[in-house]
Amino acid sequence: MAAEKTSKLSEAYPMKAGDGPNSYAKNSAYQKGVVGAAKELLNRAIRDLSVLQHLSHCRLGPNTFLSVENILEAVEFKYQGQGFNSQILEFQVFFNDHTPNDFNMLFKSLPQSRQYYAAGVPGSFCGRIFANASIHLVHSSYALHWLSRVPKEIVDIDSPAWNKGRIDYSNSTEEVVRAYEAQYAEDMECFLHARAQEIVYGGLMVLIIPGRPNGTPHSLTLLNAVHQLLGSCLMDLARKGVVREEKVDSFNIPIYNTSPQELEAAVEKNGCFSTEKMENLPRISALDIDNVTRRAQLIAYHIRATTEGLIKQEFGDEILDELFGLYSKKLEQQPSIFESGKAINFLLVLKRNAN
Repeated sequence: MAAEKTSKLSEAYPMKAGDGPNSYAKNSAYQKGVVGAAKELLNRAIRDLSVLQHLSHCRLGPNTFLSVENILEAVEFKYQGQGFNSQILEFQVFFNDHTPNDFNMLFKSLPQSRQYYAAGVPGSFCGRIFANASIHLVHSSYALHWLSRVPKEIVDIDSPAWNKGRIDYSNSTEEVVRAYEAQYAEDMECFLHARAQEIVYGGLMVLIIPGRPNGTPHSLTLLNAVHQLLGSCLMDLARKGVVREEKVDSFNIPIYNTSPQELEAAVEKNGCFSTEKMENLPRISALDIDNVTRRAQLIAYHIRATTEGLIKQEFGDEILDELFGLYSKKLEQQPSIFESGKAINFLLVLKRNAN
């Protein structure tokens, strides 16, 4: 019975593994900046938490350890401020991600001087991954914009939501947009329901989420715009005969850019958490570079690190260099995409209700 409850059927979308030039480890400076920007807000949130011993962190990567260090530093500061000896604290940290992701890289990179016990917990966070009431704090950074799967209507040629010729939803039909919205709402309910069972009463969930400002059309969201441009590159390769157009028609990126308003509605519907804080993070300048060519290259590396696994699975790895070389050129030719596209990163702190 317990095994039956552990996970929801979910696809895995691993980042580019290892530490090579195209890896996620080498191309996640932007995410590192977001984690740093959230540090002070995170510190203030933890000051209100009575106990913290078991921490879960969702999503592996080079910035994972920075997030953990920030959290534990805040807890130790809290205990010292209350007159307790923080040296008596012991911490158990669980690192969670899908099984295809690079746990080996994580374990090889664990800081030698870490002040916590570490364990890896594989599985989709859309379902149960921990025992009942066993976690005091869940921290998820740059993970909840990934859907558990591409909406099934999107790849059904007989459906009004068939997303022919596109790889994302932002500039598509209303049927496609609604399919993505419905999939995101379903995934968030599963996520919140699972965490409500795993987190102790009074425990916290700290979420760092990329998204779009309230009221912003999906077509004007920066991440959607860069994905749309990547889709145009795939269509260019299809016209050249490098890939089959039918393959492009069936390929979609399972990412959804939510708004704070949508998240508030999901939390309210679930009913197990209260919102302690929701705040936009400062703008991150990691990719704000005056040299247009260099900026285009950095964006291309970043998008490749996060989408290469998906593209390789659908089209093979032979097209990757040609695809992202073309993508980098298009980004360079369309610098206005960075000024016109809207995006926010926001911090959401939820507290587990007692009922």
